[in-house]
Amino acid sequence: MEERNNLYPIFLKARSLQVLIVGGGFVAEEKLTFLLKSSPDAHVTMVSPMFREGTIALAKTGDVTLIKKKYKKKHLKGKHIVVATTNKPKVNLNVHKHCRQQSILVNVADNPPYCDFYMGGIVTKGNVKVAISTNGKSPTTAKRLRQFFEEVIPENIDDLVKNLNEYRKTIKGDFEEKVETLNEFTKGLIQKKES
Repeated sequence: MEERNNLYPIFLKARSLQVLIVGGGFVAEEKLTFLLKSSPDAHVTMVSPMFREGTIALAKTGDVTLIKKKYKKKHLKGKHIVVATTNKPKVNLNVHKHCRQQSILVNVADNPPYCDFYMGGIVTKGNVKVAISTNGKSPTTAKRLRQFFEEVIPENIDDLVKNLNEYRKTIKGDFEEKVETLNEFTKGLIQKKES
């Protein structure tokens, strides 16, 4: 049987969640960079005995609290999502175990069996956001696909979304009738060009 991606994609409102990143090295900084790029209003706490200079500077651009200590289970209090990025497998596995005990979603970087979720490639153009997953198998492929979509999605896509939202408000009828009207109105967006 052909393997398939069974992940369920969701778009989280990071501003209403508490995120913890365990670690202060390059991987932690990379995770923070992508999180803040996608959700500048995210509430993030990072815990590590040390932080890179880039991480310290990046933390000042958002709502990021740096705790210069070794990870302890108490750091999970009030957290919804945790990303473990340390170079100490024992610490990462402890983070995973503690999160499982408290039903907190956890991602142990570069360790798919210990991930409840993956952080995929993301393309954002105004209100339009496309997330790409390779089922944790190839972050490089996700990166290349992200670059492809950044090029092919038109810059004015946000104008289209806003205009359609205004148009939607003017349509009469029930939900089904509105959906049918909008489907008819927008089908030209995806029609394949004749060769």
